[in-house]
Amino acid sequence: MAEDTAERIKLVRDLSKVLVKMDAIQFGTFKLTSGKLSSYYINLRLVPSFPDVFKETVTCYLHIIKNEIGLASFDAICGIATSGLTFAAAVAYILSKPLIYLRREKKEHGLTKRLEGAIYPGWKVLVLDDLATTGESILTAVNAVRSEGGIVGDAVVLIDRKEGAEKALLQEGVRMHAFTNISEISEILYDAGMLDYEQITAIRAQMQS
Repeated sequence: MAEDTAERIKLVRDLSKVLVKMDAIQFGTFKLTSGKLSSYYINLRLVPSFPDVFKETVTCYLHIIKNEIGLASFDAICGIATSGLTFAAAVAYILSKPLIYLRREKKEHGLTKRLEGAIYPGWKVLVLDDLATTGESILTAVNAVRSEGGIVGDAVVLIDRKEGAEKALLQEGVRMHAFTNISEISEILYDAGMLDYEQITAIRAQMQS
């Protein structure tokens, strides 16, 4: 995780509270796409509908990219559809970096490509997504970029659910950088009285050590 600067801590606190208030983070029992049950649900697809929150979220990505990865460390950004692409497009625009993206499914017409955009052999590509759980979707993007001759050594996400993604990516030679994680977010919300003991206990039980 990024170094605990005063700026980052404030950004995390503000973001955590606003995401709950706008129901982008909900607590209860939810079934994820994988079929797994979860004690909470994060829907960052809501964020772009709120311009001020969207700007704040993009600022969080820029903070970790500039301070932990470095702008000279990559030539292009690869977003992952759908939510990750929205943030990747904004970040790439601000940083004046080329953008490519991974489709949710391979096209059945035209060039039948999974990876869209111009990519050149030898380019260092930063993969960007909204969340990390097991790391499967990020690894799919990594493999797609590498198959086109791109080099991937880093991936960045806004929130790590702490369920194995970091370890899985590291095994494939990719360092994952998360602006924050569900552990930090839940502690902030618990201290603010926005999360009760039963809820935070369920979240802690779901995380991998």
